[in-house]
Amino acid sequence: MVGRIIETAEDVAEGAAHLARVEPRFAWALEQMGPLPLRRRPDGFAPLLSAIVSQQVSTAAARAIWARVEALGPVEAARIAACSDEDLRACGLSRQKIAYTRAIAGSGMDFMALRTLPDAEVVARLVQVKGIGIWTAEIYAMLALGRADVFAPGDLALRDATQKLFDLPARPTERALRDMASAWSPWRSVAARLLWEYYRILNQRDGVR
Repeated sequence: MVGRIIETAEDVAEGAAHLARVEPRFAWALEQMGPLPLRRRPDGFAPLLSAIVSQQVSTAAARAIWARVEALGPVEAARIAACSDEDLRACGLSRQKIAYTRAIAGSGMDFMALRTLPDAEVVARLVQVKGIGIWTAEIYAMLALGRADVFAPGDLALRDATQKLFDLPARPTERALRDMASAWSPWRSVAARLLWEYYRILNQRDGVR
């Protein structure tokens, strides 16, 4: 069963209001930040490839690499599959990311079908493709599919922001943050938006591209 989908700023505001009611630290943070960004993006091959490009690089580097990928032509599976390794390397992709790019382009992923699957099945289907890990799958579910109750505890910005907002002695582990985030259901993806925004304010940079 597909749960709540975030489509508009009003949806995000509804989730933020719920989080403020259940967690005083979220209420305090929201008073400092104001309305949270929607952070929705289209679904499909290009956004998924963009998430792969963003792995383990800075936001600025990811934007630069992606601009070069877009300059190759339409970011479609067949078009990218037809590019040479040299073309992709010139965009700034590592040998490993070139392999991941080819795996995604050749996966035959049914992106329309993903829209109808439950959250856990979306993640399970995506991680079957080489190069797509849990973080990438959860980010895609949150931002491209708009799933309201998905969280990505492997995201370093979320872990850093949680440590600071909740005054923890150390950055929480992925497992610890996943457990902690269970209390923020059914709006865990709005909690992620809140924490990314808090991270951005603290560091004056984006937490996720």
